[in-house]
Amino acid sequence: MSAVEAAAAPRFGAVVLTMGNRPDDLARALASLLSQTDVELDVVVVGNGWVPVGLPAGVRGYALPANLGIPAGRNAGVPQVSGDLLFFLDDDARLPHDRVLATMAAQFAADPRLGLVQPRVVDPDGRPAPRRWTPRVRVGDPGRSSPAMSVWEGAVAIRRQAFDYANGWPERFWYAHEGVELAWRVWDAGFHVRYDGELEVHHPAIQPTRHAEFYRFQARNRVWLARRNLPFPVGLVYVLTWAAIGGIRLRSREAVVETLRGYWLGLTRPGGRRRPMSWRTVGRMALAGHPPVI
Repeated sequence: MSAVEAAAAPRFGAVVLTMGNRPDDLARALASLLSQTDVELDVVVVGNGWVPVGLPAGVRGYALPANLGIPAGRNAGVPQVSGDLLFFLDDDARLPHDRVLATMAAQFAADPRLGLVQPRVVDPDGRPAPRRWTPRVRVGDPGRSSPAMSVWEGAVAIRRQAFDYANGWPERFWYAHEGVELAWRVWDAGFHVRYDGELEVHHPAIQPTRHAEFYRFQARNRVWLARRNLPFPVGLVYVLTWAAIGGIRLRSREAVVETLRGYWLGLTRPGGRRRPMSWRTVGRMALAGHPPVI
């Protein structure tokens, strides 16, 4: 890249989160990042309770003394990187070709109100994609792009301005639904969120329900989402709707117990600062096809 091209290239601050327990996956994720063309990259690997070692040239490590949870781990990397655009990549995800970030950057440049982009997630071995990877009520064709009111968190690009308005990922959540709050707050900042069905990222299809704590965190964080982000009438409908949907999906006694425990924790434990979105944002999201009630 020439000096003129470098000066014009969009700059991404890239944060890769890892606990250090998947070294081969981490190496592949970083190689896919470093192969990106027509962009400038400032890459940091955040070790969540691990000291990053053996990193390739051009990648810095930032160690956290303990595992602070997924949202807090990602947030910790943001002050360590520069760039008007941020890109978050999990250590078990990777970019399938060298133009992914350049394509995202072009979308941001063409649309000043675009705040966040989530690409389509594909299992590299051809396993069926979980429905949660396509952030809309009616999944339909995963290759179709659409507005999004939630995002799969493992590979997303966001304007730093929108990230700052959102106050980053919700650290109290620890795990589950942090992509819902981030998307909601990007909408509330006056931007919109896009699911790009034509732009792929690779990640293995693994069911989170293999962990009992999934049910507890999911229920607790649904309540916290409403308490933190929604006008009261909308929040009440949101929690009741998800309680009904979640109840239908439960398949074991353990899942029921953990879900009930999660709702109790969400109602009785402090969920962090309340900053409800405006009714204008509720209206914009409804016009985009997905009001924040489900």
